[in-house]
Amino acid sequence: MPKIRVLVVDDYEPFRRFICSTLGKKPQLQIVAEASDGLQAVQKSEELQPDLILLDVGLPTLNGIEAARRIRTLSPNSKILFLSQESGTDAAQEAFALGALGYVVKAHAGVELLTAVEMVLEDKQFISRGLPDFHFGDTSYLQAIDRGSSGETRPSRVTQEPKITRRHEVEFYPDDGAFVAGFARFIEVALKAGNSVIVVVTQSHRESLLQQLQEHAVDIPACIERGSYFSVDVDEMLSTFMRDDVPDPTIFFKVAGDLITAAARAAAKNQSRVAVCGECAPILWAQGKTDAAVQVEQLCNQLTKRYDIDILCGFLLNSFYREEDKQIFQRIHSER
Repeated sequence: MPKIRVLVVDDYEPFRRFICSTLGKKPQLQIVAEASDGLQAVQKSEELQPDLILLDVGLPTLNGIEAARRIRTLSPNSKILFLSQESGTDAAQEAFALGALGYVVKAHAGVELLTAVEMVLEDKQFISRGLPDFHFGDTSYLQAIDRGSSGETRPSRVTQEPKITRRHEVEFYPDDGAFVAGFARFIEVALKAGNSVIVVVTQSHRESLLQQLQEHAVDIPACIERGSYFSVDVDEMLSTFMRDDVPDPTIFFKVAGDLITAAARAAAKNQSRVAVCGECAPILWAQGKTDAAVQVEQLCNQLTKRYDIDILCGFLLNSFYREEDKQIFQRIHSER
């Protein structure tokens, strides 16, 4: 099969590395060039005529929207997939109006990127679940809009309220703000679905989450009183099951199982689940205990086989700054 030639455009070098590493999992994708600003993107697009362009919105010199406007003229056959920290609908609407086929919010790129690329290459539109004004009812939180032969669009049918249907996900966030926003949405959706939530994060993240949830009119004090919101300090959690810098599986399952059982009792209805979000593995990785971090991800996978739960683990992308981090990144990501 002929290679699919890809141009990657992002001004943040660690995130470009993440994109290239992720695309490298698909041998048919060939990265022909990288660019770090809008003008470079336009120049390389005209010169190389790539099949696919992964384009950041917030670029220096010339922003991604304006770059795309020029690229559509200079390289009309190139398919454009936007990646952005922006989770507002204005940027996404403008992107699609320019003829882009996909829009991925960077906070969700760890889960969505390869799916988005696949759909865009099939001439289908991809809309990130990170867009707060879109509500998805399918199992992947994705909404595809197929292009018919006559050029019209046919939105997929989405009739249910948003709900958590995931089992164990690993998300890679570009910064603390994106981390908090991603966790807050996970928690908010879970609580509105009548589920109980267990949050295992640092003190600073715990405070930021509470503030953001309150801004979204989520009554956390009432949830705490009902017993449907459990907040656990990540260092205290780690201290319960870590032995000689490695997790003890027996203790891990006992501690986690007790928490999950208590949370399940507080769920609003029989069909409710328990949602768990935390950063045990990321904290271990930050401490240089990479093997322990991978083992924790493996134990979380096993938890989903024992209990009816959804797990979200959050890593910060800006921690992966060395060449050898790519291998660590791939190991952790493979534990999804």
